[in-house]
Amino acid sequence: MTKAFLASGASLLTLFAAGIAHADTLAENLAADTQQVSRVTDIVVTAQRREQSAQDVGVALSVIGGEDLNEKGVTVINDIENVIPNMEVDSQFGSGQPQFRIRGIGAREYSSNNASTVGIYVDEVAHPYTITTQGAMFDIARLEVLRGPQGTLYGRNTTGGAVNIITNAPTVDRRAGFTAEYGSYDYFKVEGYVSGQLAPNLLGRLAAVTEQGGAWQYHRDTAEKLGDKNKTAIRGRLTWDASEAVTVDLSATYQIDKSDGLGFRLRAPYKVFDGSVTYPADTAWRITGWELSPEMAAVSGRALGSKPGRDNEGLDLNARVHADLGWAQLNSITAYQSFERSEYNDWDGTRFNESDVYFYNDIDAFSQELRLSSNAGERLNWMVGAYYADESIDGGFYTQFRGANRTLINTPYEQTVEAFGLFTHNSYQLTERLNLIAGLRYENETRTLTTTGTRRINEPVGPSLTYDTDLSEVTGRVGLEYDLAENAMAYASIARGVKSGGFTTYNATSATPFKPEIVIAYEAGIKSDLFDGRLRANGAVFFYDYENQQVQGLEYDRETGRLGKITNVPKSEIYGGEIELVWMPLDGLTISQNFGYKKGKYTEYFAIDGAATDAANPADGPWDVIITNDRSGEPLQFPKFNYGGSVAYDWTINGWDLRAETNYNQRDDIYSATSSSVLPGYWLWNANLSMGPQDANWRVGLWARNLFNTYYEETRNGFNGSARPTTSPGQGRTVGVRLMMDF
Repeated sequence: MTKAFLASGASLLTLFAAGIAHADTLAENLAADTQQVSRVTDIVVTAQRREQSAQDVGVALSVIGGEDLNEKGVTVINDIENVIPNMEVDSQFGSGQPQFRIRGIGAREYSSNNASTVGIYVDEVAHPYTITTQGAMFDIARLEVLRGPQGTLYGRNTTGGAVNIITNAPTVDRRAGFTAEYGSYDYFKVEGYVSGQLAPNLLGRLAAVTEQGGAWQYHRDTAEKLGDKNKTAIRGRLTWDASEAVTVDLSATYQIDKSDGLGFRLRAPYKVFDGSVTYPADTAWRITGWELSPEMAAVSGRALGSKPGRDNEGLDLNARVHADLGWAQLNSITAYQSFERSEYNDWDGTRFNESDVYFYNDIDAFSQELRLSSNAGERLNWMVGAYYADESIDGGFYTQFRGANRTLINTPYEQTVEAFGLFTHNSYQLTERLNLIAGLRYENETRTLTTTGTRRINEPVGPSLTYDTDLSEVTGRVGLEYDLAENAMAYASIARGVKSGGFTTYNATSATPFKPEIVIAYEAGIKSDLFDGRLRANGAVFFYDYENQQVQGLEYDRETGRLGKITNVPKSEIYGGEIELVWMPLDGLTISQNFGYKKGKYTEYFAIDGAATDAANPADGPWDVIITNDRSGEPLQFPKFNYGGSVAYDWTINGWDLRAETNYNQRDDIYSATSSSVLPGYWLWNANLSMGPQDANWRVGLWARNLFNTYYEETRNGFNGSARPTTSPGQGRTVGVRLMMDF
């Protein structure tokens, strides 16, 4: 099946390539015979650490501009799953901890201490812990998403891909502007900036955003509202031309997030432990439940009556220096990040404190990157670099579980990470049409975790235990790029990617390290601009040979029952592809389409059967019987396909500029071995209508998100056993107004 898919994919790409020359000829005839129409915009990116057209980069790459992100309702980085093919971003179990997956590669875990399989970068600075990314999406110039293993270009090694967030730079001319929104459930958002020259050779920009309100869920017993946003971020940037050859870019970002969490719904009747109440399965979409116990309030520093939610704070500082040495270009990136996580969630979805959790973390990360690269325009373009990171993350996890003993359980830990990498990326022009791409990376990393164990808080503190895991790996990429025509390129590559191992910090019995995962990635693709630039058609196919894939597994504690643990799958595989199209058939009309398909399976995997183990033991424990089975051949747990796109039309009437736009995304079912984790597929539609006088500095608009009020779920869970399943629902339809003004 896999060979057939790859053969079919290669055949389709070949046929597509064969038609490109004919398309160029047809385009010339059309251009001669018809009036001039709009062309697809050429976007300059820095995905390969130098400025290039996105169409000249021989990797699977999606690029979205900042204005498009706003129009498509991307207010937090999690939302990009609705605009990028073969990408999913989940807020784990209603929390503020996002997990990223590209082409099926990615984790599902709710702790903060492990590296992401997808690298997240803001202005070239790596964010090794995804919890720190929730305030990054404001004042954005563009978003670049690279699919496939990365490491020969970027600060950290990843197996899934990379997300590059590029913020707006300071401007020479003085500018200012703001966007204000108001919508359903008293939600409002205000974002603004000022930019300009501060002194000779010194430019500055200050941007800020705040989001408030929007509580859309309610407590089934008290009718209290849940879901208000309360987050603010501010970023300052300075660009100093220190000399004709040296430019210094300084940036500081501060963010706070005191937003409510997401409440869970009951998917089946729920009988509380003491038998006093049996809740029926929830039928109302917005219904949920919670209650903060006095014990949990004390350790979390919250007042009694507090809702599930966050009290997070982060600071990012970085200095980027670029020096033109004449014979080469030198870049230095020095960065420091600090982040404090304080988050309370109610996972049983009732007022009975039967699966309540509190996360606390203090993260500090320092990094230094140096890159030396050749001047542009040479036959050989080379780059060499070095990267160093020193990180500490202290924290833990309080839980209050169902059972006769309700005393809080705590698992504290202290983790340190030291990483060093050397990398190179090179492109050599073999002929006028053919380029050879070759990159290599060596990385050495040490992770150390110290914990005093999992204990109830009324028990003595146990002895400290220390666990270590090391990484010493060579990765790389080799590929070819071939120009089929003036505006069309085919490429193929083989890459080896590695993601470091780590520790499960949900409980001390799970703290033993899991291994690094390794991916061998085979990819082929085509990029083309056809019909005089009116149609952009890009496509890629891939096959991943996966070793020691890191997955969310299970183990059982005799007293508390089911526990999560990150484990390694010895062998698995994934294959699939993407197509991205942008068509401008008429002046003002833009049609975008994307489709992603992937399929994978475990080829060697023996694991605990959670449903069978639950059935073999009493509903409230103890759990003495553990059942395992062979899961080889079982499909991997991700949606097989997603389809998305947008249609936008711009026109002018009586001196007014108008724009109507709708965007949509379909996501397939997510397969799981247990029925409690099967998530149905869904469609989401958004719509926008905006208008303003020609040559005016303001516009007004209307927006709708989840236009058709589609019910969908992000996760399904069984923290209190499979007999008491819960789910985290997505939000229903919201509508609002928007005012945009520039000065």
